[in-house]
Amino acid sequence: MFERFTKDARAVVVGAQEQARELGHETIGTEHTLLSLLAGENDTVRVALAGAGVDQASVRAAIIRHVGDRSEAGSVADRDAEDAAALKAIGIDLEAVRAAIEENFGAGALRLPRPAPKKRGIFGRFSSVTTGHRPFSPRNKKVLELSLREAIRLKHNFIAPEHIMLGLLREGQGLAMLILTEFDVDFGELRTTLTGALKSPAAG
Repeated sequence: MFERFTKDARAVVVGAQEQARELGHETIGTEHTLLSLLAGENDTVRVALAGAGVDQASVRAAIIRHVGDRSEAGSVADRDAEDAAALKAIGIDLEAVRAAIEENFGAGALRLPRPAPKKRGIFGRFSSVTTGHRPFSPRNKKVLELSLREAIRLKHNFIAPEHIMLGLLREGQGLAMLILTEFDVDFGELRTTLTGALKSPAAG
């Protein structure tokens, strides 16, 4: 099936893994596919969702609101916020202290070096920790299968990002759909817009 994916569609699949990795999530869910669709170079899905106020930043914020940011950067931000709140309670402004230290010792003076990753033996080299590999969730695999069905329905011998978005809509559940529902996206209108774009002479 993957051989039918256009270059942009393949980029969406690869990008979904990257989005999951950046957020520190162990499984690639429908929400990461939606985020990748909005981050990709294909404008059709992005423009179709822009009218409802849905863009990459808003979807990323919604994902973090629902399942959190488990990346190292997110953990550091959470710890910083907790530290700042604790120090503020005793009258210390953490940002002012940090600014004073960096003014004297240079930017990033308070950052500790990252510890080297623990070795896990010969198989550790192939673990998700070192390779960043994330499995697709069963629902997200279903979305990709449904993108093929959408292509067949439209009599296309290729799968473009628009087909993947149609697959998301056809699957109808998962965090991506919940987020789109929260933005009051009109699914019927979105489906019509994407189908129309795929039927245009420029599609494919």
